[in-house]
Amino acid sequence: MKLLVCAMETSSNIHLKELIKHLNKDIQLVGVFDKELGTPAYDLTKLAIMGFVDALKKLRFFFQLRDEMVKLAKECDKVLLMDSSGFNLPLAKKIKETYPEKEIIYYILPQAWAWKKKRVLKLEKYCDKLCSILPFESEIYNDKNKITYVGHPLLDEIKEYKTTLEKSDKIVYMPGSRKTEIINHMPVFRELSKKITDKKHILVVPSKFEEEYIKKIYGDISNFEISKDAHKSLKEAEFGFICSGTATLEAAIIGTPFVLSYIAKKLDYFIGRKFVKLPYIGLANIFFEKMGKKAIHKEFLQEDVTVENLLTEYNNMNRENYLKNSQILREYLKNGSSENVAEIIQN
Repeated sequence: MKLLVCAMETSSNIHLKELIKHLNKDIQLVGVFDKELGTPAYDLTKLAIMGFVDALKKLRFFFQLRDEMVKLAKECDKVLLMDSSGFNLPLAKKIKETYPEKEIIYYILPQAWAWKKKRVLKLEKYCDKLCSILPFESEIYNDKNKITYVGHPLLDEIKEYKTTLEKSDKIVYMPGSRKTEIINHMPVFRELSKKITDKKHILVVPSKFEEEYIKKIYGDISNFEISKDAHKSLKEAEFGFICSGTATLEAAIIGTPFVLSYIAKKLDYFIGRKFVKLPYIGLANIFFEKMGKKAIHKEFLQEDVTVENLLTEYNNMNRENYLKNSQILREYLKNGSSENVAEIIQN
């Protein structure tokens, strides 16, 4: 079987790597994904964008990429789209219009429950199977036969959890995987590392980043030890300073206390806040709100991302309570998703 895959995000490729373990060996991946998983058509480091402004700058390129992906779909048996709804939803439409009988599977669905609920109609129209990783997500969908809660992929990928409060000499810093995230967070993280003098400072860098790119984007990292293993670093760390994204949920599942920070371009933040009507941006906090519980961790956004605010939370967080909530979160998500998605693809 030839499977056309579009996985642009770092997190999507981590999930894809786990999924491949459950796919038949004769399945060939074609399209956009990390080069360590096969032979992709495009270099992922050139595709990563963040926010509305960056997306507009690369609009022409993405139209060309979409058309080339549609051509690739002709020779493929099925299509697997992962996350990146700004690109993957128009791609799904174009493929379905061109090849009406081609089965399209969407894994890691757009967060239509947070904003743009009209995307539900498009997903149901252009996709054949919808693989949900959030227990509450199916509530907003009309066609219950198309959507399935498959579990959460992080419960496949995370092998060890904290069950007791562990002292450690390490603090982990995760400034994100997109260029803008890294550039915005590193000055604050650098100052934090100088303020906390009795710990080792571990900077987690995506494995796909090459040394030259790291030097160019991260700036002075002389005060940090570099790690490319996020889960190991989180498990070993006493505390984390983490940019909003999948990494915050990883930390919450593992049980590593942390504080979330997020600094976007002002226009992107203004547009996002106008449309997204949620009390939190961290997934763990959103889950807890759905369960009728208080937030599991603090969030600091935009100008509130200061050394003083992050340091205060580091010193004052109720870590015992956080550890209990981490266990509740794992029970809520129940199980991993990779095996279930593999079964859906192969049936």
